[in-house]
Amino acid sequence: MGRRRIHVYHALFDSLPVDEAATRAAVEKRLEEVRRYRQVGWIRKEAFITAGYEPRLHGATHVVSQPTERLAIGNVDKEAELIRKSELLDLAMERLSEEQREVIRRSYLDQKAEYDFISCGEMGISDRTYRRIKASAIRLLAAALKLEVYQEEPHTSKHGVG
Repeated sequence: MGRRRIHVYHALFDSLPVDEAATRAAVEKRLEEVRRYRQVGWIRKEAFITAGYEPRLHGATHVVSQPTERLAIGNVDKEAELIRKSELLDLAMERLSEEQREVIRRSYLDQKAEYDFISCGEMGISDRTYRRIKASAIRLLAAALKLEVYQEEPHTSKHGVG
C-alpha cells in the first residue's frame, strides 16, 4: 500500500466521528465469530421437548405452536449468515496489503493463538510497527465490513442548556 493511499485513508477516518474502541471491538467480535465458524462449524440447536400428539381440550384449539419448525429455520438461517460473513471477510481481506493480511491472520484467524510479540519477531518487524499495521488493518476491515461505530453527538436544547 503506497504512502498516498495510507494518507487518504487516515484523512478519511480522522474526518469521521468514529468511535475507535467500539469499532475495534466490533471488528474483533466478527473476526472471532468467523474464526470459530471456520474451525468448528455451526453447532445446531436441537429441541429439548418433543411435542405430544394427544389432543389438548383445555385451551384455545386454534393456536398452533411449532417450536421444532422455528428451530430448524433458525439453524439454517444462522449457518447461511455465518457462511456469508466468512465470504465477506475473505473479500475484505483481499483488499488489505500482504503485511496486513498476515497480521490479521496471525492475531485473529489462526487456530493457535500467538502473542503479538512472538508474531512480530517471526515476521521480523518491531512491536510498534506490528501494532500500527494491525490498527490500520482493523480500520480498513471496519470500513469494508461496514462495522464502524460512530460517536453520538451530545444533544443540546434550543436554549443551550444540555
